[in-house]
Amino acid sequence: MTSHPNLVGGEWVGGTAAPNINPSDLADVVGEYDVADALVARVAVEAARQAAPGWARSGVQARCELLDRIGSEILGRADELADLLAREEGKALRDAAAEVRRAGQPAERRGD
Repeated sequence: MTSHPNLVGGEWVGGTAAPNINPSDLADVVGEYDVADALVARVAVEAARQAAPGWARSGVQARCELLDRIGSEILGRADELADLLAREEGKALRDAAAEVRRAGQPAERRGD
């Protein structure tokens, strides 16, 4: 089974992996995911702090375009992501699919 590291400051950071088990089917191991320790968490927070000024300077249009691309990617992979979400959380597939669709929609369509 593939182990999935954490993405921190644009770099993949490995560590100790732990299984992610479907709570509604304990025989279904969704994947092995690295658990961030306190040091990795501090590095991630620092990377986010350093990235924030650049994001703020990027301008509204650039941020909107990026978020639109992200939403389009989510919607383009809706079936895959809904299946994964249902397995990770043990929720009904229809509920997971609705959550994925909502995540991929622009904020104004969600009513945020």
